[in-house]
Amino acid sequence: MHAMQYEITFPADYDMTVVRDRVDRIGHRLDAWDGLGIKAYLMRERGVDGSPVNQYAPFYLWNTTEGMNSFLWGGAFQGLVNDFGRPVVQHWTGLAYEEGGAAGSPAKVAVRRRRAVDEGLELSEAIEGAVREAGRLAALDGAVCVGAAVDPRHWEVVHFSLWEHDSPKAPGEVFQVLHVSEPERDRLPRGRRW
Repeated sequence: MHAMQYEITFPADYDMTVVRDRVDRIGHRLDAWDGLGIKAYLMRERGVDGSPVNQYAPFYLWNTTEGMNSFLWGGAFQGLVNDFGRPVVQHWTGLAYEEGGAAGSPAKVAVRRRRAVDEGLELSEAIEGAVREAGRLAALDGAVCVGAAVDPRHWEVVHFSLWEHDSPKAPGEVFQVLHVSEPERDRLPRGRRW
């Protein structure tokens, strides 16, 4: 499993209906994409849920590198690049994936929490803690699903979660969910990934 996200930040007075309309128009295109577990089309609006910015920031959980590469290099991503410029694509190696008690419910919000792996912490301890946290979040009321991943270049752990209600119990940055494509969600491997 691979996690991926890019962020496109807009001016404070940007009309975010442009983003909503774009997702309404083309969001379905990944609903049957080979190798894709989940793509959550995410947006933050300045002043909503504590967001300091207007931002489009979709988050992906990929089952295969072939699916991810096909998306990035095969033309689908080029449409976004043509419309908004080429964003930095962040990616993490998957550590764990868990379905929540609200699995099957439509997601209203997503939460992303990024944390540095402490320098003095033994790596196995840090990663086991990230896996446990994914399980803890998935057990909370309203959790649809939770993924945990690590970037070993920058030593950063990310937890990504989808929630069925507007008041998630997970700490982190809150995003509005505009659409979810989940063609191979049922194939995302559960639990620890090593």
